[in-house]
Amino acid sequence: MRQDDLSSALDKPEWVLRTLVFVDVVESVRLMEQNESDFVRRWRHLVRTIEKDILPPNRGRLVKSHGDGLLLEFSGVTSAVKAAYALQCACTSVNTDEQPERHILLRAGVHVGHLIADELDLYGSGVNLAARLLTLAGPGEIVVSADVRDQLAPVLDADVEDLGLCYLKHVHEPVRAYRIGPPGPRPVIEPHATSMPQLRPTVAVVPFVERADNPEHPVVGEVLADEIISALSRSSELDVISRLSTTIFRGRDTSADDVGRYLDANYVLSGAYRRVGGRLRLNVELASSQPGKIVWCDTVEIDVLNAGADGVAHDMVTSINRAIMAREVERAQARALPTLEGYTLLVGAIALMFRLSVRDFDRSGQMLQTLIERFPRQPIPWAWMAMWHVQRTWSQRWAGNPTVGTQLALDCVRRALDADPQCSLALVVSGMVQSNILRKLDVAEEQYAMALRINPNDSLAWASKGALHAFKNEGKLAIEHTQRALKLSPLDPNRHYYDSLAATAALSGGRYKRAIELANRSLRANRTHGSTYRVLAISQWQLGLHEEARKTVGELLLLEPSLSVTSYRELHPSCGFEIGKIWSNALREAGVPL
Repeated sequence: MRQDDLSSALDKPEWVLRTLVFVDVVESVRLMEQNESDFVRRWRHLVRTIEKDILPPNRGRLVKSHGDGLLLEFSGVTSAVKAAYALQCACTSVNTDEQPERHILLRAGVHVGHLIADELDLYGSGVNLAARLLTLAGPGEIVVSADVRDQLAPVLDADVEDLGLCYLKHVHEPVRAYRIGPPGPRPVIEPHATSMPQLRPTVAVVPFVERADNPEHPVVGEVLADEIISALSRSSELDVISRLSTTIFRGRDTSADDVGRYLDANYVLSGAYRRVGGRLRLNVELASSQPGKIVWCDTVEIDVLNAGADGVAHDMVTSINRAIMAREVERAQARALPTLEGYTLLVGAIALMFRLSVRDFDRSGQMLQTLIERFPRQPIPWAWMAMWHVQRTWSQRWAGNPTVGTQLALDCVRRALDADPQCSLALVVSGMVQSNILRKLDVAEEQYAMALRINPNDSLAWASKGALHAFKNEGKLAIEHTQRALKLSPLDPNRHYYDSLAATAALSGGRYKRAIELANRSLRANRTHGSTYRVLAISQWQLGLHEEARKTVGELLLLEPSLSVTSYRELHPSCGFEIGKIWSNALREAGVPL
């Protein structure tokens, strides 16, 4: 361009609508410090690929290039976003080695707006905004402005995750930003941890639709979905897709298989409702997304005037939770271990562990071992394997050598905490070992306290801490803690375990009728948990129900034929306290041999 032409262009700026894509290399300084010439070679190759293969088909232009970043210009939002997806995929051409620490990973910021453009550069506040959006993106991520988001059709153009209002450097007001991934059967919104295994089943709740010629109450379906999502989210064994992600499927003729692929969900809950007089009749079904099998269905009626959606949702979610657990256990038992997904291995292992039959318990240990071999750096499988050893060594006394079982449990705890020092489950299991096996109650209390500082809503930590106070004859604290645990785990598939520990707390507090009620409720769910029978027998004896206590002891001895008062006194963590003597005497009088 001649000097006079350049001056003319600068004197008469032209405002144009353009979409900008800012791209840079994550941790470029570190990569250059490792091997500068190698980084430059690979970066130049990537830039050439972008210029040759990505920009032309998407009608894009390379405005500016520097040592570790690019500014790209496009006439439309859709083509800019497609190019951004292609940029991320192009990295594979320069990341051919097996050293992840050397990989070039890009992050991108995208904005659309009116700018001043010439052949040399782009100008305006929109350029600054696109550059700042880039800073919100992690490795392999794309972050866009609200103006870009408004021109994308979710599911068809992109999978969209709202980041909310974000404060950006040198931008006065907070801006709305979104993380996007390419559309398709499996969404690609996996920030930062793309290699993390899925260790919990994922449920998507599609808002219910009204079956009527002239729908009068369409909002009911949204309300029901909200209540069910809220109730499902209280389960520590499930991941639940947000309603913002599922609303797009409301009223669409989309199969559970397709919904599951779009949202990466393992189960899809959907249904319809119809007004019948003053009541709503709901037809609900839960389908497994692979291979689209119905695993639970029900018809529910709601009194519109006198019943709220929350109570119906709670009852419904209890059934849903049980159906999912049963389905995963069925898959875990029917298929070979190498073919099982991570979440089936974990969910199935936990459920089978607490059934406490020898065969199911052994299968649980095999599943956890398979999961550990598959994901050796994940803390949760190690923590549950530690729990398995605790149950085997202390709760059921199936370990041939308790010393070996204790050491195995501690080794698993150590591995879990090595992988994640903030793993509250590992700390809780460590406390169980210290309390229930080693009888170091002060150390156990520190472990539980640490777990609760990390996760104040850890129901297992509250239950275990409550049991510890029960062993120390601190009944009031024991009851408070175990009641909190019960409140935090209303849908837990191993609820019987929480009821058993709450029964122990009630026994310690002298609330024998409550202890009997909780113990019986626990045994209705699982009749093979020896410690629950011990609590029940002691409570019955203390309440003067001597014949009932002797009958309970008879059932207990069928489960634990080697149990004696002497072994109980040697092993039970309460026996260093006065209450332990009271409990062991009650067991002796009720028929446990000396």
